[in-house]
Amino acid sequence: MSFAWLFVVLASLSAFAQNSTSDVRALYDNIISARPKPTFEVFEKAVAGYYELKNNGNLGDKNLLTIIDFSLSANKRRLWVIDLHKKTILEHSLVAHGKHTGQEFARHFSNTPTSKKSSLGFYITGETYHGKHGLSLYLHGVEKGINDNAMDRSIVMHGAKYVSFDFIKKYGRLGRSFGCPALPMTKHKRIMPLIANKTCLFIYFPDDKYFKKSNLIN
Repeated sequence: MSFAWLFVVLASLSAFAQNSTSDVRALYDNIISARPKPTFEVFEKAVAGYYELKNNGNLGDKNLLTIIDFSLSANKRRLWVIDLHKKTILEHSLVAHGKHTGQEFARHFSNTPTSKKSSLGFYITGETYHGKHGLSLYLHGVEKGINDNAMDRSIVMHGAKYVSFDFIKKYGRLGRSFGCPALPMTKHKRIMPLIANKTCLFIYFPDDKYFKKSNLIN
């Protein structure tokens, strides 16, 4: 291989990467919503994993991306449901993290059963069902060693009375789950059927160990 040919290849790859980032930026900028967006940094990572799963045939045809940003205070709305086809934010909600993940701010994550901690990374949603929390949504963790014990740990999406601004006002912070991304009782019956059946959920935190381990982002 000549150095000139190698230079052309590397230049092409660089251009591809720049165009790819530009495409994601254009998509982000064109999302129309009166609600605050997730940061571009979080969105870019979420979209990377979304298209990896989509291109591998793991997602359905809803074109929905759900993002949870656990770098934010639990007292803020930190869950977004985004329609990537229509470029709109459909839902923006409070969401709880695990009891042993942190107080107001998430700090610690685990894939271990009985840890009562949240797990990061990409999930594919399953079906809704009625369990001990009422209407709930199965979540399939697709990142080995990161969140692939979700089903064994009974990590699902469900509604909870401790996920509300009234709870925050009374106790100073949102309530916490046993690791499940729990939603407000006023929203869970709308959000869970919307994102059910093979849509992408990404739970973010700026954790270098996760980014080095994740195959979907890297």
